[in-house]
Amino acid sequence: MAEEFNTDSMLSMFLYESGQLLEKLEGIILEKQDAECFDDADINEIFRCMHTIKGSSGVLMYENLTKVSHKLEDVFYYLRESHPENVPHLELVEKVLAVSDFINGELDKIKNGDTPDGDESQLVKDLDEFLSRIKGEIKKQGIRLPKANKKEEPTQFYVAPVASEDSRFYKIVIHYRNDTQMSNIRAYSATYALKEVAEDLLYTPEDILSNEASADTILAEGFYMLLQTKSSKEEILELIDSSEAEHIDFEELNATQYGKALAELGREDVPVVINLDEEKKADKSSEQAPMPGDYVVKTKETGKGKTLAKNQPKQQIISVNVEKMDALMDLIGELVIAEATVLQNPDLKVPGLDLTNFYKAAAQLSKNTTELQDVIMSMRMMPLTNTFQKMKRIVFDVSRKLGKDIELEVIGENTEVDKNIIEHITDPLMHLVRNSVDHGIEDNPDARTANGKPAKGKITLEAKNEGGKVYISVKDDGKGLNKEKLYQKALSKGLIENKPITEYKEKEIFRFITLPGFSTKEEVTEYSGRGVGMDVVVKNIQSIGGRLDIESVENEGSEMTLVIPLTLAIINGIVVQVGNSPFVIETASIKQFVRMGEESLIQEPSGEEYIVLRGECYPFIRLSEKYDLPGAVSKIEDGIVVVLEHEGEQICILIDKLLQEQEIVVKPIPSYVKKVRGLSGCTQLGDGSIALILDIAGLILDEERR
Repeated sequence: MAEEFNTDSMLSMFLYESGQLLEKLEGIILEKQDAECFDDADINEIFRCMHTIKGSSGVLMYENLTKVSHKLEDVFYYLRESHPENVPHLELVEKVLAVSDFINGELDKIKNGDTPDGDESQLVKDLDEFLSRIKGEIKKQGIRLPKANKKEEPTQFYVAPVASEDSRFYKIVIHYRNDTQMSNIRAYSATYALKEVAEDLLYTPEDILSNEASADTILAEGFYMLLQTKSSKEEILELIDSSEAEHIDFEELNATQYGKALAELGREDVPVVINLDEEKKADKSSEQAPMPGDYVVKTKETGKGKTLAKNQPKQQIISVNVEKMDALMDLIGELVIAEATVLQNPDLKVPGLDLTNFYKAAAQLSKNTTELQDVIMSMRMMPLTNTFQKMKRIVFDVSRKLGKDIELEVIGENTEVDKNIIEHITDPLMHLVRNSVDHGIEDNPDARTANGKPAKGKITLEAKNEGGKVYISVKDDGKGLNKEKLYQKALSKGLIENKPITEYKEKEIFRFITLPGFSTKEEVTEYSGRGVGMDVVVKNIQSIGGRLDIESVENEGSEMTLVIPLTLAIINGIVVQVGNSPFVIETASIKQFVRMGEESLIQEPSGEEYIVLRGECYPFIRLSEKYDLPGAVSKIEDGIVVVLEHEGEQICILIDKLLQEQEIVVKPIPSYVKKVRGLSGCTQLGDGSIALILDIAGLILDEERR
């Protein structure tokens, strides 16, 4: 029997397409929010977005989505047809965003498996009132109102394939019992079941999904299908769900009969295009019935001529479930580990082996593995455009609610980042943007002009890619951070040690705002003042190996920068050994390796150690002491000093020896292991052992706090 009717694929496509359309819609709205009106291209695009969402939601019977999208479509229909003047632009922007929010909320419910049961009545009422005012304005200007915006069923088009020698042709009529519920859906189930074996399938009624009245037609007249396939009658009947069918008329046709049936079923306005060889053309009589494959016509769109469906380009883009992409990335990670296992196999170290051919093959394997990794990484990379568009919406909403006049400048929105990274940075970025609007930009425009700044505040959102890292900065030209105020607030809340402000570096003072429970806002508002937010930002960014940098000048503004890796999956690293334990250091963090003697070592009475290198003094860490590793070298001259750099700050560590350089598949440290500062993850080496990955930022921060 056929599989049960399943709309999962339709639903997934509906969610994907609707999400894409809403993102495009918001992009248009926010780009033109400060304009006097929407131009014709914008109106047409918004109308098209709403028309598509209306149609697809109607097919899936989401009535509230259909009603609200149809009502907004009505608004832009009258704008498109009449071009009225003096339309309240900002109010229209708010109406469109309200519809977008409503539809997005309902889509979220559907994604979570819930029923989209939001009440659209008030939104439809508001749009009706707005539309009535537009119509009144149209009449007032002496413009004739266009005809009402009626819902039209989509026109079905037909493109028949050329039949092969083993093709079979069937006429099938399914007669359902009179008490069958939703017979149109059961009819669709039959077409859905046959799609895997059908070379060609035409049916009537055509609008079984979009028109509920088609169910009555099917009960009265039956569901009529013409099928071209290579399958037998028995195989076809096995696929069709006959549980609600009273009987099924099944007739096998020859090619000529099938062609006549197609001609009878086709619309009168569809021209026939004959596609036969020259010999057949010569022998063909004028009365001969059309053959399968003779109809190769695409449906006519309004205002356009019919177009032959010849030499149409093949589809170049497909949608792939992100879970499959993640699984593929995991497999490539395992492939990298397996490659290292092969190339570092101890059996290869047997004296006297001629491994020339082996290493040639190994080099080719490494090349292919690297190229495969690059391809899948490029497939996972996505531009920050959609993420930045969400920030535009936040600035628009928050600035209006706070009564602030703010413009947002976006730079580098096409910068590409791994999809998993984007998912982790959206919320932190939202916090930073809200803070800039609420905390950064002055409440009173007079305070800005008094400092020689324009009355309108400005926030700049910028992204750039440098050295394997992505830098996303949120910069405002507001009041900046007051170091004394930050110090006093942190001290009063007991968040820092009671020592003079002069003993803290400027970056350390700015970092106070990321401490849990810290807030400079005296009153709790919808957006801030609860002492949460910035600490969450830092935790989320650190969880993906990134960091938050803060710079500020009082009365000039602040800049907060997220520094994040391009990808979480695979990095280039140097494997080192301390005692019996291997560690991995990311190649980009290594400044140099040096051999040094005890004379370069400075030891403070408190126990802190420093290395003097070329006249510069650097903090010095013995990993063997920090992590209590037995068997490690104790004298500097017996080991290697590694100079590491992170955001302009440098630190030196002592290791026993270098092992190798290789691509590292980053794995998280298991949750049952207590988090240790200075370690960001782990990986499996070629010999099967586990190596810990050093977190340079954590080492430097830990050293500063000593």
